[in-house]
Amino acid sequence: MVQTKSLWSHMAAILTLGLPLIGSQLAQFLITLTDTVMIGWYGVPELAALVVATSILFTMILLGSGFAFAVMPLVAAAAAVGDVVQIRRVTRMGLWASMGFAALVVPVLIMWRSLFAALGQPDQVAILAGDYIRVAAWGLPAALIFMVLRSYLAALEQTRVVMVVTLASAVLNAGLNYVLIFGRLGLPELGVQGAAVATVGTNLMGAATLGAYAAWKHPDHAIFVRLWRPDWVGLGRVFRLGWPIGLTLLAEVGMFSASAVMVGWVGVVPLAAHGIVLQLATATFMVHLGLSQAATIRAASAYGRSDGALLRRDGTAGLILSLLVSFVTVVVFLLVPEPLILVFLDASDPLKDQILATGVTLMVLAALFQLSDGAQVMVLALLRGVQDTRVPMIFAAVSYWGVGVPVAYVLGFVLEMGAAGVWLGLLAGLVMAAALMLHRFWLRILPSVEVGRG
Repeated sequence: MVQTKSLWSHMAAILTLGLPLIGSQLAQFLITLTDTVMIGWYGVPELAALVVATSILFTMILLGSGFAFAVMPLVAAAAAVGDVVQIRRVTRMGLWASMGFAALVVPVLIMWRSLFAALGQPDQVAILAGDYIRVAAWGLPAALIFMVLRSYLAALEQTRVVMVVTLASAVLNAGLNYVLIFGRLGLPELGVQGAAVATVGTNLMGAATLGAYAAWKHPDHAIFVRLWRPDWVGLGRVFRLGWPIGLTLLAEVGMFSASAVMVGWVGVVPLAAHGIVLQLATATFMVHLGLSQAATIRAASAYGRSDGALLRRDGTAGLILSLLVSFVTVVVFLLVPEPLILVFLDASDPLKDQILATGVTLMVLAALFQLSDGAQVMVLALLRGVQDTRVPMIFAAVSYWGVGVPVAYVLGFVLEMGAAGVWLGLLAGLVMAAALMLHRFWLRILPSVEVGRG
């Protein structure tokens, strides 16, 4: 009975931390969705340009975000033992690493305009994509600062302010998009460049707000005092933990990007259905991601105290919550796929019935991979909590690109299963990742922490 109560208390603790983080992730997803919808209202060439340009920008943000994600377990572990100096050091150096990455990447993105045409994009799309990214790239430093500060505050279990600021950012982004894209309130009509300016403004507001809150709430941490002074040891810790995280994220997102390319080879209807179902799966993934970030904080706190029993209970609680979310998602995806898909379709579209039929099939497959997708993101978060990132990076590369993409190609095109075969390949990659990471956490890392860190 005591163990059962203890497990429930651990689940409650993860939910308390995780629910605001889920809200934050869904708000971030809403920002991207708002950009897409409003530019879609403006024009088709502009929408195509936005998709191309943001795919490049998002890839760069993913790579750079590894340092921000590294701050979370490092701060949580230091906070668990009251080490204010270490909190300050890793947060500052998280900002340093992120700004160093931005200094390398922003000039490249600004010069990307001429490269869109070289990538085979139509002239109009290449010009519009260049116009967008030339402006939006200036928001990358603020976006990365926001992510570092979000990790810092979340690690200190202050997740509500993160959610509130992200929701406010979503509202601001929608308002700026409306005014700048379409030229309202006496301002010029900027089209796709208006969306880019809105992105920069939203990123700046989010970073400034979280920075002001952090300075006010934790003056003893003094994370902005003498920020110019290097701490090479702290920077090394953030860098060593962070770069594998960035590559791990890139490996998974890259697999899904490759799947979109492959489904595009099948045809327009399967690609449209793929895009819709992937949007729905992404929305549910945000729930898993929020919970997993809470699990990272809990695991890092247990690791900081060298408490293997606490780590085991938190790990068990996190996986149970992940399974519960997956079960609910599976039920919804299997019972009501048509209404969910129809939200994205115009009733007068002549291809509606074909897209719906294909989409229903893909929804079944999306339901199948909920369990493995939820499990792998949760265990990956637990591994980050104990500062284990390099081996999981290798597991991700092997699972997604050694298994997922090749299986998707073979089933989709060699065995001629089309879009369904591609999605089965995604499932194979996620199952492999979940199995490898579960094995590492439960059978390798956890026993070593229980015996004594080392």
